[in-house]
Amino acid sequence: MPDILDHATDLEMRQRQSALDKALKHSEPEQDIRDGMVVCIDCATPIQPARLKAKPNAARCIHCQQIEEQRHGR
Repeated sequence: MPDILDHATDLEMRQRQSALDKALKHSEPEQDIRDGMVVCIDCATPIQPARLKAKPNAARCIHCQQIEEQRHGR
């Protein structure tokens, strides 16, 4: 019985690590900072301070982020 439990535990750990690795791959892209301002990586307009306050690592303006989410079905 311990062999089955050990195998199940190992399998669960591998699946968790795989899920974490996959989630990290789809993390927010790096910000584009020009002249001290964060600009959208898609349309190059400055990202509004309110958006950066809500999501400090935002790389897209709210409009482009909505398009990106629609494109990927999120």
